[in-house]
Amino acid sequence: MIVGVIGAGQMGAGIAQVSAGAGHDVLLADIDLARAEAGKAGIAKALGRLVAREKMAQSDADMLLARITPVADHAAFAPSDLVIEAATEREEIKRAIFASVGEHLSATAILASNTSSIPITRLAQAAPDPARFIGVHFFNPVPVMGLIELIRGLATSDDTLATVEAYGRGLGKQIVHANDAPGFIVNRVLMPLINEAIFALGEGVATMQDIDAGCRLGLNHPMGPITLADFIGLDTCLEIIRVLQSGTGDPKFRPAPLLVQYVEAGWVGKKAGRGFYDWTGDKPVPTR
Repeated sequence: MIVGVIGAGQMGAGIAQVSAGAGHDVLLADIDLARAEAGKAGIAKALGRLVAREKMAQSDADMLLARITPVADHAAFAPSDLVIEAATEREEIKRAIFASVGEHLSATAILASNTSSIPITRLAQAAPDPARFIGVHFFNPVPVMGLIELIRGLATSDDTLATVEAYGRGLGKQIVHANDAPGFIVNRVLMPLINEAIFALGEGVATMQDIDAGCRLGLNHPMGPITLADFIGLDTCLEIIRVLQSGTGDPKFRPAPLLVQYVEAGWVGKKAGRGFYDWTGDKPVPTR
């Protein structure tokens, strides 16, 4: 299968890596060729660490990288069997991508979105054929996390669902099926937890170290919700929470004011070097 990936950031590069690792030829694009090439270079760096730790043979890493081709524009996706969009969690950006790439896809190619919250039926309006459109939500970091959420839109065909489910299982991932509701399964449950933790921090219920430690140890989570928010990206968390709020009309999903302030300040988490923690050193340091 030829798999196209649109977006060479952390999520897109991860999808490209696991797809190539499963034997698929991958076309990787971003806003320009330089960004796509940088995404492949990041994959090479990650594989180099695996080789150094003797978790992967150099020959296997070389073969995986050889299956990934950075491309300059959407026209290069013409031979793709499956194209996965992994751009930022902004509906208008995703719609523009679907309209652009849709002009170049074959009559049998499947277009998928890695959206973590936006309804698939609504996004499918911008696709060339809603029957060949589906939600395929990977989790970060993609090479490590073993889950994919599949979200079927109102028009998604049985064949599309079966093809993408087989692709996901071929990556060694566990598949769960979510109905087309805002946030799907995981973020419908996770984002209120993160949002409430930030409410608690803003209201002075506890320090963020104690909030994170309490949830990590008391709920047996691998990391606290505020640390996790920094990993996900506070801007992404805010976008998802706003999708939940607008999609359900339920005021319980209103975003925490402190979360909004941090995003407005540009302190959006690990990718920016600062969120609720300072990530510029060897270890994260609380900023509050």
